[in-house]
Amino acid sequence: MSLYMDIHKNVTDTSPEEIAAAHQRDVEVQGAFDVKYLRWWFNRELGSVYCLVDAPTQEAAIEVHRKAHGLIPDEIIPIEVGGFDELIGPDEYGPALREDPVDRISTDTAFRTIVFTDLEDSTRLNEQLGDDAYVDLLGRHDELMTDCLGSHGGMRVKHTGDGLMASFASVAKAVQCMIEMQQALLEHNASSADITLRARMGAAAGEPVERNNDLFGATVTLAARLRDQAAAGQILVAGVVKELCTGKGFAFDSLGELSLKGFEEPTRVYVVRWE
Repeated sequence: MSLYMDIHKNVTDTSPEEIAAAHQRDVEVQGAFDVKYLRWWFNRELGSVYCLVDAPTQEAAIEVHRKAHGLIPDEIIPIEVGGFDELIGPDEYGPALREDPVDRISTDTAFRTIVFTDLEDSTRLNEQLGDDAYVDLLGRHDELMTDCLGSHGGMRVKHTGDGLMASFASVAKAVQCMIEMQQALLEHNASSADITLRARMGAAAGEPVERNNDLFGATVTLAARLRDQAAAGQILVAGVVKELCTGKGFAFDSLGELSLKGFEEPTRVYVVRWE
């Protein structure tokens, strides 16, 4: 079984109540296909419905929709996450509903966007500047990154030596923060004649596993792998990040599907345009 997100676009004349009824019909027939539709949420501004489903194949998930109500998704994409028992989408994407009706919709969310950054050529800079000056430079780098995190609700999970790992409840705010991090480094370089700071960044979205105030799981690993694949000054994101930023004003270029260490299936990867 695998997790997928199916996306229904241009849902302009449908109410949340009608979406909930369609979801219930999915639940009624899904057992015959070994599928489990878990959650849905509605972005009213975009007129898009997102459904989280656990299924043996994409085709099986689509067949449930076809059998239940005939509303076939415009797109379906794999989601790399750890568990999903309490997965609820970010508030900005509309109300997320549990499988069973509840009077109160939780505002808590296990869904996170994980961001990794890494300073280019850190070893060379250390040798060039010496330990004390290099530590000062890292402090300036961290200050620039921390300012961006504070502006967009990001939480620094930990320092990684030459970069950082951060967590966001909002996919769009995570992407905007990475863009502003890169812009802050660019402005710093324009005012520094001697030292150029450039960072590679990667991001993935899903439900990481929390343990001892740290985050683990496939989402975290994927974000780290994307950072490793990025060139200096580049931001790479997983396909789900790009899809959940639809209509938010960001520009992406596709790199196609890349084979990443630790993942059996190729991952669809995009470059965020920020310059």
